[in-house]
Amino acid sequence: MIKGVGMDLVELERIRELLSDRFIERILSEKEMKEYQNLAHEQVKLEFIGGRFAAKEAIFKAVAVGPGNTNYKDFSVLHEPSGKPYVESTFFTDKEHVCVSITHTDSYAAAFVVIESKE
Repeated sequence: MIKGVGMDLVELERIRELLSDRFIERILSEKEMKEYQNLAHEQVKLEFIGGRFAAKEAIFKAVAVGPGNTNYKDFSVLHEPSGKPYVESTFFTDKEHVCVSITHTDSYAAAFVVIESKE
């Protein structure tokens, strides 16, 4: 059964304007930060941050909480070896499954999240 759906779209230019060490540290979990630091090109880094920001905003919408009730770092958006993104978090129970899709262009990053009950 679907428990929540969330979608977010961000302008990468807006993210570029906000981009600072403080912003990055506020958004990325420790695991995401390691992946981010291994990226070589500035545009790829911008798309990475934009995609993670959009995914976490979509999660907040799907669970109907705002960033004031939880923390961006409470969620890690990681990749399986195949490249498929997944969400890691103690926020969700073992009875919930989170599906996430992220896409981006040169100008935008978007994410779609579906939270399902395994019961």
